[in-house]
Amino acid sequence: MKVVVGLSGGVDSSVTAYLLQQQGHEVVALFMRNWNDASVTLEDECPWIEDSNDALMVAQKLGIPFQVIDMSELYKERIVDYMFAEYEKGRTPNPDVLCNREVKFDVFMKTAMSLGADKVATGHYARVNSTFDENGKEIFHLLAGKDNNKDQSYFLCQLSQDQLSKALFPIGELTKPQVREIAKEIGLVTADKKDSQGLCFIGKVSLPQFLQQQLKPNEGEIVEIFKDSPLFSEEKPEFASKEEELEFLSRKINYKKSDGKVIGKHQGAQFFTIGQSRGLGIGGHKESCFIISREMENNIIFVGEGSHFPGLHKKALKIDNSELHWVREDMKLQNGESMEIMARFRYRQSLQKATLYQFENALYIEFDELQSAIAEGQFASWYIDDELIGSGVIA
Repeated sequence: MKVVVGLSGGVDSSVTAYLLQQQGHEVVALFMRNWNDASVTLEDECPWIEDSNDALMVAQKLGIPFQVIDMSELYKERIVDYMFAEYEKGRTPNPDVLCNREVKFDVFMKTAMSLGADKVATGHYARVNSTFDENGKEIFHLLAGKDNNKDQSYFLCQLSQDQLSKALFPIGELTKPQVREIAKEIGLVTADKKDSQGLCFIGKVSLPQFLQQQLKPNEGEIVEIFKDSPLFSEEKPEFASKEEELEFLSRKINYKKSDGKVIGKHQGAQFFTIGQSRGLGIGGHKESCFIISREMENNIIFVGEGSHFPGLHKKALKIDNSELHWVREDMKLQNGESMEIMARFRYRQSLQKATLYQFENALYIEFDELQSAIAEGQFASWYIDDELIGSGVIA
């Protein structure tokens, strides 16, 4: 089988290429150049040059063909511009999820197929397998990686059945230490290379600095809301339906300046996110203050003191049907149906017990326990056992 590997210059994709070669496949390495601007990265040198050199050395060591494809224009259009637009609206996007859906498993995958590839492989800690339904149709299953500490299935939560049918994740059965050990044994230059901490394929980025490229600083006020605010009244209204209750539980509280007290200034609400406590420059409190809301029209950040502040927690979240994606289309809920699942809405968050409820206009996730810092624009994903079956953008 001919397999094109997205060789990133890291240890994970390097070992991916080696394992496929050992399995007897014809392996071709492609390096995606997705970013050209070194001014926002924290290294002295633009990281793609170093990564590209490392990828080339791995390809030479393995004796496999290697080429670089420039996707920087596409990446800017589909990922970076989307990111800027979302932050400007007061939402919290996840560019890595979008990079997989829009770049790696779309345009990159199509490029690989045009080169005659049967499959595309990446160094994700996830697994894919398939079964056949009663009609003989092949169903692809996206499974969590065996290494619980490195599982990256969340980043793949927007992939389709068609994309999964062409995808391979060879290191999904391994742990990170095992991957590094293999790289050392065969003498790969990437064996001890640190994991990338930055945005997908850009490098180690100062996010505020990155955002300030396009989003101009705009001084605004920081308003503290207090725990005894009537906004957090314990009285729960009577609900005519489950949908009405879920709409209430997932609602965004619209704070006003008059609800609290001005305690500081900031340089732009678009540079912050829900649940953030660092970078606010707030003193004089026993506990840290956390952002509970951003009012973009008047450029106000609302904060509450302490990680248990009531405005920081919700029991449910909402996903509009237009933002809903089922990896397992055969398991899609119909109007009025519900399903017990495990869910997360950020990478590395432990899976949380929850129930999905599907209604005519939206899907809701109701958690068994209160959840902290649910932000609009994040991706929520849901699992049954270790299989990721769907995801959506939080409204």
